[in-house]
Amino acid sequence: MPVRLIVGAQWGDEGKGKIVDLLSDDADYVVRYQGGANAGHTVVVNGETTILHLIPSGILHPNVRCVIGNGVVINLEVFFKELDKLAEKNIAWQGRMRVSERAHLILPAHRAMEEAEEKGPGAVGTTLRGIGPAYRDKMARIGITIGEFLHRNRFLEALERQRTWRERTVPVLPKKAVDPEAVEAELAPFRERIAPMVGDTGLELYRAAREGKRILLEGAQGTMLDVDHGTYPYVTSSSATAGGGATGSGIPPRFINEVMGVTKAYTTRVGLGPFPTEMLGSEGAALRDQGAEYGVTTGRPRRCGWLDGLALRHAVRVNGLDKLAVTKLDVLSGWPTLKIATAYKVSGCDLVVEFPGRIDFLERAEPLYEEFPGWSEDISNARSWSDLPETARNYLKRIQEIADVPIALVSVGSARDQTIAL
Repeated sequence: MPVRLIVGAQWGDEGKGKIVDLLSDDADYVVRYQGGANAGHTVVVNGETTILHLIPSGILHPNVRCVIGNGVVINLEVFFKELDKLAEKNIAWQGRMRVSERAHLILPAHRAMEEAEEKGPGAVGTTLRGIGPAYRDKMARIGITIGEFLHRNRFLEALERQRTWRERTVPVLPKKAVDPEAVEAELAPFRERIAPMVGDTGLELYRAAREGKRILLEGAQGTMLDVDHGTYPYVTSSSATAGGGATGSGIPPRFINEVMGVTKAYTTRVGLGPFPTEMLGSEGAALRDQGAEYGVTTGRPRRCGWLDGLALRHAVRVNGLDKLAVTKLDVLSGWPTLKIATAYKVSGCDLVVEFPGRIDFLERAEPLYEEFPGWSEDISNARSWSDLPETARNYLKRIQEIADVPIALVSVGSARDQTIAL
């Protein structure tokens, strides 16, 4: 039962799309198991860039079946826009796209609620895609699944149930966002298009795994944004760690036999929240520009900093990582000195050597760094370990020691072939 899971080991944006695309060449199924259109996975093949928000990153491989699992929340408009863009690029997806009947819909009310919430106190810096409110409805047991959407009358009944609940609990929202007939009119054109793709994908994947099919589970966001194990409350609304791979796909946990974490050679995050190794001022701006660190979903500039070894060890532990893929090593070319945080000084505490769960500790954390000599060479054409400068190899060796898991892949550029397998 060869099931492999790919998970972000930082605050998202680690380059999971490239790694999943690369590994999809050896997969029968690629499955998105959580998140929604707040993800932005970038794949570059033969100089052409494809950005995916909901569609699994294996879609560019013609023999791969792609699945949106039950743990995902779906904006139907975004979903079909992505499929239409793929068709414009002559990427045939028909017959290869499957959607869980248990996946939940993102509705107009969800986007309206999030826009209102993010304007006031307590904002967490979301992407304003309605992701959080959709998951909140799911947990409140008033969410609406794709399976319900397929049946018009059942959908209208579910929308009426939601409206009654919102009138009791939510401030005034635009009428068109909560009126069942208005929402039905907006989403009805998608019903016939999505119906052939919908089914019990959990059962399909279970049978495929039992038959020895190769399945690749693709996570969105990253460990530090996980609703349980991340920097709460500045997190996403789903289980972005490896544990979410089982619950969000319907594959039994014991079927997953390899978990690979993806980490940048430095660290970034988008939105609010503590970021102990953040580089401020001109230094952070220089790294942002060199790494083109702007969100593909929102366009927002990413906050940039040195690699956080404590956060990486945390990701190894909570995900049970077997190996690492290190991305964007090429971005560090030209930096005379590199740093990795290996401990924090926190006022009023002993030296902190493991990533703390308390947000107040993180807000007061002062990172203690190990320093390494950098390299000046352009490494984007490196295709083997020996092609890398010795200083780059030493930097990677130290990352491997800190993580205490082997590095399996090193990315030295955005293109599929700019990868070193170890």
